[in-house]
Amino acid sequence: MSSASEMQKVRIINELREFIKKLLQDPAILEQSLSIARAHYTDGDSQQMWATIANEISDNTSVHIPEDPSEHSEADRLFLEVLKEVVDEGKALY
Repeated sequence: MSSASEMQKVRIINELREFIKKLLQDPAILEQSLSIARAHYTDGDSQQMWATIANEISDNTSVHIPEDPSEHSEADRLFLEVLKEVVDEGKALY
């Protein structure tokens, strides 16, 4: 494995570690984020919809997700992807 690849993995792990720590320090972030995603989620998967969700999460929690998807970190992308999966699974149950 190349040194650059190892450094990238270490950076991603550190970023995810900090993000998980933030979630553990303020568990309300998860419920607020789910509520925001459910309120704005449509069956389409538009960038604008996710930009709105990211912006509202940033406005209402201590999590900062850039509105522009090109500026999302690996942790931002992973969080939004998992949020989408949870909302999709919740919709499938009803």
